[in-house]
Amino acid sequence: MSELTRQAAWELLTEYNKDTFHLKHAVTVEGVMKYFAGSLGYGDEAEFWGIVGLLHDLDFELFPDQHCIKEQEIMRENGVDERIIHAAASHGYMLTVDIVPEHEMEKVLYAVDELTGLIGAAAIMRPSKSVQDLELKSVKKKYKSKGFAAGCSREVIERGAQMLGWELDRLIEQTIIAMRSCEEEYSEIG
Repeated sequence: MSELTRQAAWELLTEYNKDTFHLKHAVTVEGVMKYFAGSLGYGDEAEFWGIVGLLHDLDFELFPDQHCIKEQEIMRENGVDERIIHAAASHGYMLTVDIVPEHEMEKVLYAVDELTGLIGAAAIMRPSKSVQDLELKSVKKKYKSKGFAAGCSREVIERGAQMLGWELDRLIEQTIIAMRSCEEEYSEIG
């Protein structure tokens, strides 16, 4: 399974994840990762970036206390390429694992994982319930409110922006655009 297809990745994901929230998050991060692959000059690797995004929380629903640890074991048992395993697990850096995000793709995953949750929560508050009309200033206002989407770590988001060498505003704005590009796919789940 070194050349993991999107369908095989989806089947693996849904073997361990049933909750609509987790599946939507996986598809959101998949789409965002594919968008960033294209916008950062890795268009020929977009499918790979997407599969990493799709599988990044493989273990979270069933093994939240072993997040980014158990998924490595599951992926290895299923013959998943070590590059996917390393990349997916690296988003748990300084939280549950010591796997440093090295490649730009891993840094993007680290930065956008929590941020997509916060942006998604901000979008749900809008009359449209969509990211299509969501602007940076609206997200920044919600971002500053520590009680809003409290489970989305601002510290991790900011560390991710620093890893990329980006200003926080650039990361938020680009992630909004990325989420717009794939909103239809993740809206179809559930």
